[in-house]
Amino acid sequence: MRRKLFIVGPTATGKSELAADLAHEIGAEIVSVDAFQIYRGLDLLTAKPDASTLAKARHHLIGIAPLHEEMNAKKYRHAASRAIQEIHSRGKLAIVVGGSGLYIKALTHGLAPVPEFDPKLRQKLNAMSLDELRAQLAKLDPEATRKIDVKNRRRVVRALEICLLTGKPASEVVAGVDDAGRSAKVSPGSAPAATGVFVVRDREELYARINRRVEAMFENGVIEEVRAAGEVSMTASQMIGFRELRQLLDGKMSISQCVAAIQQATRRYAKRQLTWFRWQTNFSPLNLSLLTHNEARILLRMLPGVSGVRAKG
Repeated sequence: MRRKLFIVGPTATGKSELAADLAHEIGAEIVSVDAFQIYRGLDLLTAKPDASTLAKARHHLIGIAPLHEEMNAKKYRHAASRAIQEIHSRGKLAIVVGGSGLYIKALTHGLAPVPEFDPKLRQKLNAMSLDELRAQLAKLDPEATRKIDVKNRRRVVRALEICLLTGKPASEVVAGVDDAGRSAKVSPGSAPAATGVFVVRDREELYARINRRVEAMFENGVIEEVRAAGEVSMTASQMIGFRELRQLLDGKMSISQCVAAIQQATRRYAKRQLTWFRWQTNFSPLNLSLLTHNEARILLRMLPGVSGVRAKG
């Protein structure tokens, strides 16, 4: 059995619970595709599945990397491919669950090679102001300045690195930039067939779920969790809410301001995820606002590649 099922979509839709129940029923295993849940620690901030959800089925790639380690699509694809092979070797279905779009695309399409960063060049670029970096990128790759967030210093630096190391515009070398500021490009040709669903909820309901989840994070101790965090890599520091909580700990904002800021940032992230999945995947939408949990689970059981999997017991 060489099958896998993708259950993807924006944050706070309920993907993890749905996938865990399905996996428990049919004896499948779950491979997380989340750029931040892969880190060990900061469980509340990254909204890792709770203990009862994790107990329903074996989960992979949750809490395996130290916070000081840099992550990217290449590293993720290697680890996920290995986990999926192990699951298949046990004759089980792999259920890939998450919302990190470029990591998902790394699995469905593969990656084109891009240069690793050069320490000397990185040091030189880091000494430049953001305005200087943007001006140089505009000369070397005008298209990149339109495609990336030019207010994000990491992304501007990485785009310039690719230009300077390859002698080509970064926009021609890569198709996007992953959560670590490194670039990922789908391999030429069509992607292999993949069975999956794009989980959504009505916007008002999704935003209410996000707001409640952020409030619960604070009730359960996310402030102390971030206070106790040690060295954090550039990748891990991009977790939604991490910057705001550090500002709270530094006395630069109140708790109410911090809660509101994280709620807003998470809603905006969910909106970006919705747009990405609609344009970048062919997975059928599954609106959980219109279905009960059991109805959604039954529909998943009917998908090609899943319907033939025997239920446990």
